Amino acid sequence: MYRDPKAIWLREVVGRAGFATPEAFSAEFELKPYRIEQLYRAAMRELLGGVEDVTTLSLDLRARLQERGIRFSTVEPVVVQRSNDGQTTKALLGLRDGKQVEAVLMEHREGRTTVCISSQAGCAFACAFCSTGQAGFSRHLTATEIADQARFFARELRERGKKITNIVFMGMGEPFHNYDAVMEAVALLHDPNGMGIGHRHITISTVGWVDRIDDFTNEHLQVNLAISLHAPDDETRGSIMPVNRRHDIAELMAACERYVAATKRKVFFEYVMLAGTNDSDRHARALADLMRGHLYHVNLIPYNATPDAPFQGSSDERVWKFAKILEDAGVPSTVRHNMGTDISAACGQLRVETQPKAQRLAATPAF
Repeated sequence: MYRDPKAIWLREVVGRAGFATPEAFSAEFELKPYRIEQLYRAAMRELLGGVEDVTTLSLDLRARLQERGIRFSTVEPVVVQRSNDGQTTKALLGLRDGKQVEAVLMEHREGRTTVCISSQAGCAFACAFCSTGQAGFSRHLTATEIADQARFFARELRERGKKITNIVFMGMGEPFHNYDAVMEAVALLHDPNGMGIGHRHITISTVGWVDRIDDFTNEHLQVNLAISLHAPDDETRGSIMPVNRRHDIAELMAACERYVAATKRKVFFEYVMLAGTNDSDRHARALADLMRGHLYHVNLIPYNATPDAPFQGSSDERVWKFAKILEDAGVPSTVRHNMGTDISAACGQLRVETQPKAQRLAATPAF
């Protein structure tokens, strides 16, 4: 399905300013189509701060647009933290209704720059090991609220002569629970007249919402699909991921097979290593059986502890032994190098500060 990025952007920008339709907005300011194009390009391609910076518009028009509430960005930085090694930046971003989301910029030493963005304020899926899931669900984000997280970091990178090379939907929320807005955000991020991120440089991660995996298959996009699997059997997965009670592993893997058959594209499986829960040799062998012979790749993720989750991460020795079992079975796998753990920006840690134990510790005086 084609989604017009300029139309998506305009609809949301003028809607926030109180216009019933883009046509009503254009009529009030007597804007011809090329003026709309200038506004869109200024925001999404040139990454200008606001209408006041669009010098192709007259000063009078800029002032009237500002007065009427036309704003480019839906997010404002509340707290920005940088890791000790300088490679990871986490931004707590405020939305217009007071809700907050987090996004993370990772600057890899080989030159890649990856932005991890959120699709929801909170998450309704309550994975037991994830701090965002423990904080609960507030609301879906709009397409521009999602894309503006990347835009925020794109503006910051530009000051240092760099660009975003990759986008991952692995922040707060379940992307396929907010499917339409996420697909519209992908259109905004990909648009060559906008931010211009290639489809193959965008990855969407899902806990396994089977119906939406099928919808995504039918999009015929080159966007990467990642599955948060985290266990190879229903008993283990159901104990840490409530979604497994709705879509068990057999249903999930059948959807993945349909995806590969239709797209000929690889599926990436994320597997967080939880000591004593899903990291035994038995689990490794079961995972290998599940993966073997398919166009699948496993990403093993060292667990990042959070205050209220009752888990510990597997030891390095256990992680690498688990990886060796997969390797010996012929299953392609990698062990992820975590970035930003010192600022709670790593996988599973977003909004860790909202957990009750973290809030109690923060409120305790230091002596």
